[in-house]
Amino acid sequence: MKRTAPPVALAGLVVTTLALQACSGGSSSGPSGAASNGTAVRGGTVHVLQADDFSYLDPARGWDGGVNAFYRLVYRQLVTKAPNDAQDPNAMVPDLAQSLGKVSEDGLTWTYTLKDGIKFDTGAPITAKDVKFGISRSWDPEIGIGSPYLKQLVDAPEGYEGPYRSGDLKTIETPDDKTIVFHLKAPFPEFDAALSMPSGTPFPAGTGSGDSFINDIVSSGPYDLEKFTPGSTIQLKRNEQWDASTDTVRKSLPDKWQFDIGIDGATIDERLMAGQGADVNAIAGSVQTATIARLQAPQFTGRVVKAPSTCQTYMGLNSTKKPLDNVQVRQAVSYAVDKSAVLNATGGNQFATVSTTILPATVSGHTDFDLYPSANHAGDPAKAKELLTQAGLAGGFTMTLDVRSNAVAQRQAEAIQQSLAKAGITVKLNVIDVSTYYETIGTPSQQHDAAITGWCPDWASSASTFLPPLFDGRTITPKGNQNLAQINDDAVNKAIDAAKNQTDLTAANTAWGALDKQILELAPIVPLNVENRIYLPGTNVAGVVAPTGDVDYGIVGLKDASKG
Repeated sequence: MKRTAPPVALAGLVVTTLALQACSGGSSSGPSGAASNGTAVRGGTVHVLQADDFSYLDPARGWDGGVNAFYRLVYRQLVTKAPNDAQDPNAMVPDLAQSLGKVSEDGLTWTYTLKDGIKFDTGAPITAKDVKFGISRSWDPEIGIGSPYLKQLVDAPEGYEGPYRSGDLKTIETPDDKTIVFHLKAPFPEFDAALSMPSGTPFPAGTGSGDSFINDIVSSGPYDLEKFTPGSTIQLKRNEQWDASTDTVRKSLPDKWQFDIGIDGATIDERLMAGQGADVNAIAGSVQTATIARLQAPQFTGRVVKAPSTCQTYMGLNSTKKPLDNVQVRQAVSYAVDKSAVLNATGGNQFATVSTTILPATVSGHTDFDLYPSANHAGDPAKAKELLTQAGLAGGFTMTLDVRSNAVAQRQAEAIQQSLAKAGITVKLNVIDVSTYYETIGTPSQQHDAAITGWCPDWASSASTFLPPLFDGRTITPKGNQNLAQINDDAVNKAIDAAKNQTDLTAANTAWGALDKQILELAPIVPLNVENRIYLPGTNVAGVVAPTGDVDYGIVGLKDASKG
């Protein structure tokens, strides 16, 4: 799905995601599950408190946990993920389309028909040509740096660079205003899910060139941009052109949303615990690790929500940089990292679980193994030194580690720095602002030797959206690159194709699990941990649950619209 970010979004991060749902019922407590705390009503303003700005308002550019949650309020796609209060919150459901896609017998053609009554905030109807135009923006080399799936799947001509540079994309047909037909390179049974990504957002034909959507948007969702001060405030108002009868996913309960940006994480926690004024209507990302123990107090019973994560925090090793182009050196780094120290830096075992595999246990295809074992996951510097000596680096080497400018990420980086020093590896830290971090490390010309980041599956906890984006060497791009290791191994690429081509889900999951181990033998990344999310919504925020770990602002509301 996406890089983790202090949504999402993305996400600290690994995504600061929050599962929110408007529901009715009594009150249940405990960090182990849901907090079903009242019925949401229409009206009022929900406040979102966050430390970091979103990556981009433009859905062709942004693609992280936090911003994806925001996109849910202002953009729609042909297909989207079911709301968090659905029986299956991971299911794909029609959004702008009347139904899920109708696929040809050979699996190469997918056809969709648009609903009646769907409009942009301008009042103009959303047509098939608008959907095609919005999607074709993904091929623009400057703009299309977000979700890569559609440009990987649709059979675009070689060298196609989007509508502004190359014009019409003939492999997406629009025979009339209501019908859109996609021609794929190869069968892909999960194409509905690929269309649910932000890059599937429609825009009026001819709009959005250059930086047009950096500070403005054209809304197709229930809310429209009212005010945007980068790094400070985003205010949303109702989009009067949105017709609720066409949207079974978004409840659109609050009258307004206000995103307050640039607030220190500890301050956010203090405000939510105090619950004064408008903060009773506030939600935020996962609480700071130092706050967790305080949430055991009786006054927080029924408010604390613990969400299991599908997101992996890892350190990518740039295989194009010497000496990390040597697999023995990367394996040495894998042995040397003290994952227990990184876990403590993350918040301890209440907050996260040490990882030895790429796929988290919550993702289909996961198998248990540990190719680089050490006692208590504390690292094995002796084994690392042995491998470095075999690689001709008995004296060690120096590397630069890119890291986000937030406290948790920097503590994690320092733990890695200290553990690698025991193996003779000197680590220099390069701290990058969170708002530009993912763009920077996703640009190979700006990337250093290593980077701490995270990844979440884009849909249904699927390994098909976990391993291919990170390790398929054929998808390395000059901008928006997700393969941070820049690994391009023929055997891995072939194994990815083989797993994708499996039509039997059990066989596919077995193939993904085997590929996880095959990739880690090359040591392109060091899996670190899988974080839980622990949230403390305001006392007037209704129906907060955590079924999947995802943010779903579309169904959040307030118990009393007059408060705050």
